[in-house]
Amino acid sequence: MATAKKKPTITLSPSRDIPFNQLVLSQSNVRRIKAGVSVEELAEDIARRGILQGLTVRPVVDENGTKTGMFEVPAGGRRFRALELLVKQKRLARTAPVPCVVREGGIAEEDSLAENVQRAPLHPLDQFRAFLTLREKGQAEEEIAATFFVSANVVKQRLKLASVSPALLDIYAEDGMTLAQLEAFTVSGDHARQEQVFERLKASYDKSAYAVRRMLTEGAVRASDKRAQFIGIDAYIDAGGTVLRDLFEGDDGGWLRDVAVVDQMLAAKLKVESETITAEGWKWTEVAPDFAYGHTYALRRLHGEPMPLTAKEEATRDALKTEFDRLVTEHEGNDELPDEVDARLGELETALEAFEARPLSFDPKEIARAGAFISIAGDGRLRVERGYVRPEDEVPVASEAEASDGEAMSDGTSASDNADDADGARGDITAEPEDDEGLSPISDRLMTELTAHRTLGLRHALGEQPDVAFRAALHAMTLRTFYSYGSDSCLELDLKTVSFGAQAPGLNDSVSAEAIRARHESWTKALPKDSAELWDSLGDWDSDSRAALFAHVVSLSVNSVSEAWNRRPRALAHADQLALAVDLDMAARWKPTADTFLGRVTKARILQAVAEAKGQRAADRIAHLKKGDMATEATTLLNGTGWLPEPLRTPGRETVTDMSALELAVVETAEVADETAMADDDGIGDDDKVGVEAIMAAE
Repeated sequence: MATAKKKPTITLSPSRDIPFNQLVLSQSNVRRIKAGVSVEELAEDIARRGILQGLTVRPVVDENGTKTGMFEVPAGGRRFRALELLVKQKRLARTAPVPCVVREGGIAEEDSLAENVQRAPLHPLDQFRAFLTLREKGQAEEEIAATFFVSANVVKQRLKLASVSPALLDIYAEDGMTLAQLEAFTVSGDHARQEQVFERLKASYDKSAYAVRRMLTEGAVRASDKRAQFIGIDAYIDAGGTVLRDLFEGDDGGWLRDVAVVDQMLAAKLKVESETITAEGWKWTEVAPDFAYGHTYALRRLHGEPMPLTAKEEATRDALKTEFDRLVTEHEGNDELPDEVDARLGELETALEAFEARPLSFDPKEIARAGAFISIAGDGRLRVERGYVRPEDEVPVASEAEASDGEAMSDGTSASDNADDADGARGDITAEPEDDEGLSPISDRLMTELTAHRTLGLRHALGEQPDVAFRAALHAMTLRTFYSYGSDSCLELDLKTVSFGAQAPGLNDSVSAEAIRARHESWTKALPKDSAELWDSLGDWDSDSRAALFAHVVSLSVNSVSEAWNRRPRALAHADQLALAVDLDMAARWKPTADTFLGRVTKARILQAVAEAKGQRAADRIAHLKKGDMATEATTLLNGTGWLPEPLRTPGRETVTDMSALELAVVETAEVADETAMADDDGIGDDDKVGVEAIMAAE
């Protein structure tokens, strides 16, 4: 009967304490590249808690194979160097015993390789939870950071990760989500909300960390939003509001989750600000976080005077100007300014600009019939637009005919005399005044005939002098745009500034609106207060200044708005020509989002937009989503592509590549290649390679 073969008995290498001065570093250590914690940091850790893992050593023998009493270290070289550093620093005795495992058989390099390869790295989640345990046991974040040689911010990040819903942490532990996704879930501390978003994420095409953050912050107000900037983040927190923060990505200050608190604080602060403005004596004030674009159209703007500087303010301005000029002179020849000088010049420029933008003072009589609009600017500052007079509040102005009657009566002629002249002028026979020794007024009929001749003479002369004609047109249109009355010009030109019946979201704070508003304000300050002085002022300006003002005034008359009740195909065709002439690129001024476009069109149009910008395959991947989710996903896909809907495109101007057309071209090219391959088995052609490379690069 055969006996069972006995399994060999495993014998472990013995361990012993060996004095440090009997150890030498082996050349058999396979680790050559520095990685992980530095030797200095490891030395500090050993000094704090002692050595946690012994060294693997082998006896050193001489040429005859006799042991020398020294031991080489093939595995544990970093620990050896850390101990060596402590000895050099005289923090560890040269003869201090070091726990070692003594190996005699096998290959030294194999020992070194096995120790590093067989060691399983710590799962990140274990580190997160370990940091959390240390904090729960009383260690501060700074203390944990110092112990493990990381920054306090890293500790905060790890603790934040450990605070995610336990259900999601278990999924992460089983590789059910990436670390980037887990980081995104830390934006919200609501575990139920986190789990809800994870369920949505499983059905979504876009499973990126960005999508997680977007879902978690839906409905919240960004800290960079003008409403949040206006009320102040600190004040919002003091009022009990919660801020969602992202410790792993730039979040522009986070998100304000409690929208009701934001609205309440917004209304209260605007009310306080409006009471201050009303106390200035204005007849009316209108208050809102935002006004529709063009809300000041048809209202006359008062021309105020900048408030004079006090003696103290003048001294401050002069000192700032002197410092600015000195810094500019000192570094005039430098190619690059030192950082501190550049920063200081920026501070000085800002301070000096503040002195230029002085508040305006108005005539108290004008204030009594005018009003102000109070709102929030795009950067969160209070926006106060003072000095607007409604038509019903205008002071009645005597007509020119009445004024003429008054002048005639001041010359000694009664109104009834003028009436008689008028009646005579309307007869078939021209009534001329009888000769007498004194001068009598020219009759109305004769005045009309004479000025008719003069009008034709002016038309002829003006038509031959383009510069004067340009100035006259500019004068007439500027009167219509910046002054209350347009009767100061003999040119019967009409300039209509279009108001928008239907307001697009964010129109008043758009890039274009802000630029137009700033440009209009600068021209308002440059023009004379009295319209009677405008003609001479324009004559004193150089041609470039007149041309710039002309362009601004004419631009305000542009109307390319398409309205269902107002069909203007020829006018809109001209708008296309004008857009091409100025090389209009709306991609720099407008972005497709769920609010501006994607959430307000059919699913078919959403898919068409994605296909044009990203290709048909990208559109197919979101085709199964509900419209709301599809619009959200499409916003992400179209971001940065420069895609525009048809009404915003400039005909004849190169726009974003139509990926659907590109894919079709690739397919057609491939079909041609297949037909060619049947006749000539040479594989894919060069054209196919170009098409495939193009589509891969685009995606």
